[in-house]
Amino acid sequence: MASRYLIILYFFTFYFKSLSAGSNSSFSFNDFGQNSRFDSVLALYGDAKAVNDGSSLQLTVPFNSSAGRVVYRNPIKFYAGKPKKLVSFSTYFSFSISSDSNGDGLAFVVFSDGYPVDLFDDNGSFGASNGDRFKFLSVKFDSLRDEKYGDMNRNHVGIDLSSFVSLKVTNLSSVDSGLNSGNRLQAWIDYESMSRRLEVRLNKFGENRPLDPLRFERIDLPKLWPENENFFVGLSSFNRNSSQFCNVYSWSFKTRRSPDWMHSEPLDPFLLKERQENEVKIHKKTDCVMRIFSVLILGIGLGALGSFIGMFVWTLLAKRQPISPEDYARKPVVHDKASAIEIQ
Repeated sequence: MASRYLIILYFFTFYFKSLSAGSNSSFSFNDFGQNSRFDSVLALYGDAKAVNDGSSLQLTVPFNSSAGRVVYRNPIKFYAGKPKKLVSFSTYFSFSISSDSNGDGLAFVVFSDGYPVDLFDDNGSFGASNGDRFKFLSVKFDSLRDEKYGDMNRNHVGIDLSSFVSLKVTNLSSVDSGLNSGNRLQAWIDYESMSRRLEVRLNKFGENRPLDPLRFERIDLPKLWPENENFFVGLSSFNRNSSQFCNVYSWSFKTRRSPDWMHSEPLDPFLLKERQENEVKIHKKTDCVMRIFSVLILGIGLGALGSFIGMFVWTLLAKRQPISPEDYARKPVVHDKASAIEIQ
């Protein structure tokens, strides 16, 4: 019996582990030395390489037209679990950009499945390709003012969606953060599937994560990528005609799935109000019918329960029917052989 319960427990443990592994993709590296074995999880492309005994990844070298990229090897599913729900994700990385201000800087990029992550476009931003053929989402820490893309200055954060013209831009000069100062910075990027909200935070290395995001945007990723499609995540840099170089000192990434009791659609307050008004109208029309139907179901259930209890009691009484005094008097009571002879 004990072995049977152990087998059942093992089965459920294996099942939930498989379910968790299928719905979560995560990694975390505080350095990129040989002991970290980062190369089994992360792939390096272009000029990207580990430097200073693995203390950092240098994506670009101080030569013109240098481009480099680090990409998480495993494809990530936009939808996970049973029932399928859009996943949320969070990433953190620390980095520095050299003082040469003629390079692009650094970008966190979400690549669509099939995107050629090993190829670089000299005419694109951060080495990425622009156009309808390849879809991407990027958060760029831009140290170059490119007028053809409407960049405001050489020190800004932008959110791009399959285009190098940013949806939203934040001037970092107004928050006392210099991208190309050579100082080490740290960034937090979070996408919440419930609200379809992308949040970006930036601070100097060693300081706490800011409470308020530096930049946020509502992005409906399911409209950009089909349900059955995967995506890849990476960090990319391109120095154009400069000697700018970019280093990444740590990087972590994690996906998570909303609990089953939480709603799977964005919490739009106007849409929620409209739905509540419609539900009230429907309830007014159907309340009477539903109440009558509920009473009928309750009556049938109670009747069936009463009949079952009655039959059960009758069966017990029939099995344990008592002997009447008259029947008991007719039956001879035999105590021993002598008594039996006298009766006869």
